[in-house]
Amino acid sequence: MIEKVNPSHPDKVADRIAGAIVDIAYGIQPDPKIAVEVLVGHGKCHIIIETSVIFSMDNIWKIQEAVHRIAGSVEVDLDISEQDAHLADNQKKGFRCGDNGIFRGMPLTDEQRELSRIARTIYDAYPCDGKYILAGNRLIICQSNAAAADLSLDYPAAEINPLGFWTGGTDVDTGATNRKLGSDMADSVTGGGLHGKDLSKADVSVNIYAFLKAQQTGKPVELCCAIGDDAIDGKPYGEIVEVARDYIQSIGGFEAFAEWGLF
Repeated sequence: MIEKVNPSHPDKVADRIAGAIVDIAYGIQPDPKIAVEVLVGHGKCHIIIETSVIFSMDNIWKIQEAVHRIAGSVEVDLDISEQDAHLADNQKKGFRCGDNGIFRGMPLTDEQRELSRIARTIYDAYPCDGKYILAGNRLIICQSNAAAADLSLDYPAAEINPLGFWTGGTDVDTGATNRKLGSDMADSVTGGGLHGKDLSKADVSVNIYAFLKAQQTGKPVELCCAIGDDAIDGKPYGEIVEVARDYIQSIGGFEAFAEWGLF
């Protein structure tokens, strides 16, 4: 049993904005320290950034442009603060775990892979807010700006738009970062959030590492860490960061990662 939401769901819009800001930070520094929280809805987008990066006015304009590209014509409320000095000191001598955390990577099931395929196929045809559930033989499709009769041609056994036609998006609902981790991670478990953070954060790098290892081995991967750890799963923390960096780069960056999560 699994649920997926597509990149136009309000929560994914917030994740994508946060990811786009992290991408901008990586364009300024090779290894920035940054954490971004986004709340978007009803014509407004509130953003809080904690970072080691000094954003020039040009880069602030890039943030504004990214918000409008992803969320449309919304009013942007932006707050940028320096990262806590004590936390920043933790990373000065090389990558070390940036937080306490628990992480469980789980192999994907055929059902989870199938729903991801269905969600992406529908989104290609209807690039609007949508969410989808697959539970055994029960497929539920809630796709905004789409007629049930049209979708039923491809999915005749599915329950489609049970409440009828709807428009969706951030004018109907609000979105916040890291609110759809079940959609992003399937059965994998984390104590933190995947999006809006740099690679020094265990919530990003260890989650990616554990998930990828679970797919490679076909077995659950359970890890924990404490802030300041320099090794996890018998590997230097810097190696885990590089595994996550390669993955993020392979899919096109943090904004692209935010669109669908890990599968």
